[in-house]
Amino acid sequence: MRCLLIEDDIPTSELIREGLAGAGHEVEASHDGASGLARVSNERWDLVVLDRMLPGGVDGLDILAAMRLRDDRTPVLVLSALSSLDERIRGLRSGGDDYLTKPFALDEMLARVEALARRAGQRPEPDVFNVGDLTLEPRTRRVFRNGRPVALQPREYQLLEYLVRHQGEVVTRKMLLAAVWGFHFDPETNVIDVQMSRLRTKLDEDGAPPLIHTVRGVGFTIGASDDGTHVAE
Repeated sequence: MRCLLIEDDIPTSELIREGLAGAGHEVEASHDGASGLARVSNERWDLVVLDRMLPGGVDGLDILAAMRLRDDRTPVLVLSALSSLDERIRGLRSGGDDYLTKPFALDEMLARVEALARRAGQRPEPDVFNVGDLTLEPRTRRVFRNGRPVALQPREYQLLEYLVRHQGEVVTRKMLLAAVWGFHFDPETNVIDVQMSRLRTKLDEDGAPPLIHTVRGVGFTIGASDDGTHVAE
């Protein structure tokens, strides 16, 4: 599996990295919350091993919340020195798939990783999402409109993928800020509107009918046609 390890204690991080690599996994590490959040937001992983308390203004629960809010179902093993029952429950309810308290035996951690891998294998990621004549391939990050490749910048792709994964729903600006930008922007910023305008221009090239619809004062939805219930701004 391709694993992201987010752990600020360097000796602990190196120990875990060596253990995972020794078990045949590909491992990359981040040592603070902000860089960890950026990597889970912009890259695909098979497993995230996540320290509960992190420096950099973003802790483990912030990362979990951002992942689950954008419907990222990557298995997450939470590591924490906070061992009380309340903290373990909090970690699991925040979106963690398993919770392991420090100190721990490396063999136990590897066994838990194997268990998460088995569970993840029972929920395969779809190879393709379709919305009307739009095709999105999450594994390759390729997008096609009526068979025509659509070249998107990373933020544009993230916006589109989030909308596609929530097709049939109204997605709020707050949800998009959390999922794509990781809470780093003021809710009043126009960054979403700027990126959304660029995305729409690329998707609707050559006179293709609009796929993304604005719900005035709420957010956005995606669909093959506007059924008249959504009022464009």
